[in-house]
Amino acid sequence: VQLVESGGGLVHSGGSLRLACAASGFTFGAYDMSWYRQAPGKERELVATITSAGGSTDYPDSVKGRFTISRDNAKNTVYLQMNSLKPEDTAVYYCNAKGLRGGMYWGQGTQVTVSS
Repeated sequence: VQLVESGGGLVHSGGSLRLACAASGFTFGAYDMSWYRQAPGKERELVATITSAGGSTDYPDSVKGRFTISRDNAKNTVYLQMNSLKPEDTAVYYCNAKGLRGGMYWGQGTQVTVSS
């Protein structure tokens, strides 16, 4: 099983980034997918979730209207489009897969840094 994130980097405040997470080794279409983030000294927090078929998404208020999660089940990939980025969005972003019948996997994380 592998979840490989990409797309992180350094961006100015107000800018955009698109993260991608390529999955392999499990039945991608049977898993809800999420993005989490963890800033230094803080707990890991959920920033976006999409259901297995992509029919439903959910976001915390801190990113609602700025972040969009999507998935392409044909490519076994989930995306996170991040717009209007703020310095407080700086964190390591992790991809997460949660199976409908159990099982959970994590990626290794990708760093996002937003400068003011």
